[in-house]
Amino acid sequence: MNEAARPTEASDRGQGPREVLSLQGLHPGNFAGVMASGILSIGFDTLQFPVLAAVMAVLSIAAWVLLLVLSALRLLRHAAAVRVDLLNPRMVFSYFTLVAATSIVGLLLHAHGQARMAIACWALAFTAWCLLLYLAFSVLTFLTHEHNVNIVHGGWLIAIVGTQSLVLLGARIAPDLGPWAMYMMVEVHMLWGLGLCLYGIFVTLFCYRIFFLTLKPQDISPLLWVIMGAAAITANAGTTLIIEDPRLPFLAAQRPFIDGVTLMVWAWATWWIPMLFIFGLWKHVANRVPLSYEPALWSAVFPLGMYAVASARLGLAAEFPPLQWISHGMIWVALAAWTLLLGSMIRRLLRLRPRPPR
Repeated sequence: MNEAARPTEASDRGQGPREVLSLQGLHPGNFAGVMASGILSIGFDTLQFPVLAAVMAVLSIAAWVLLLVLSALRLLRHAAAVRVDLLNPRMVFSYFTLVAATSIVGLLLHAHGQARMAIACWALAFTAWCLLLYLAFSVLTFLTHEHNVNIVHGGWLIAIVGTQSLVLLGARIAPDLGPWAMYMMVEVHMLWGLGLCLYGIFVTLFCYRIFFLTLKPQDISPLLWVIMGAAAITANAGTTLIIEDPRLPFLAAQRPFIDGVTLMVWAWATWWIPMLFIFGLWKHVANRVPLSYEPALWSAVFPLGMYAVASARLGLAAEFPPLQWISHGMIWVALAAWTLLLGSMIRRLLRLRPRPPR
């Protein structure tokens, strides 16, 4: 993740551009690319574009498998580098992209009839979430020497994205769990509430950081979009809890509360979209900071796709067609951003690849 006063992820680690391409320099935030492709697949499937949905699903699953293999190799060969990342309060939250990406892949697998693999994905994502959540808060509590809000940044909210992704996949696989289905529904309701609480804590600290302390162009990162994305996935998870069978009267009684909160967080996500564009204009136009590729940019594409899906599902749950229109427009914006970013990534890799000696 980016530090508050550092413009790139590479500089946050003290790496040069070539080192970023090495296995040792593999950034865990690259899983955000899986998240972006996967949510576009889900969005196109929801909006009845099966070909685009299939293409994005294949790309997402393939990228997830590749990154899992590379991450495992990095852990085996460069355990010290992984340890440094995990103990860095600005870096540890980027590992929650693994949780969210695995949950998104689980949703894609379930949609293609692979229920057992989807359950395995939920188990893997939940295990990683448990370990990372307590590790991240331990790092913030015991290893952070900057005891002020300057350390706060939008990437922290990836923890909320990971939490709510477990709700989405858990509710989807619940019917496949037989007698354990009601236990899963209780679990996902608990996770949704926990994610809501964590979002309130983090976004309060973050808003204080950006609105009441000096803001520099270098402080504006693509990770700011996670603020909107975390709200959007919370709204999407809320609509899932509304639509799915709660299986217990106690959970059914919570429907009115979930209805109201879901609309509220969707409205909050909507409010942030123009604000985030204003931040971008201030950095790249008013202050003339060039826009260049970095893995964190994928964290800006995922919120756009998630907002499109959340709008579509909320429109269905509320029986309010205008939300469907918003969803149709936003999904193409997300696809355009995904295409531009993919092109930028390929150009950067080609430019930085080692050249054979003459």
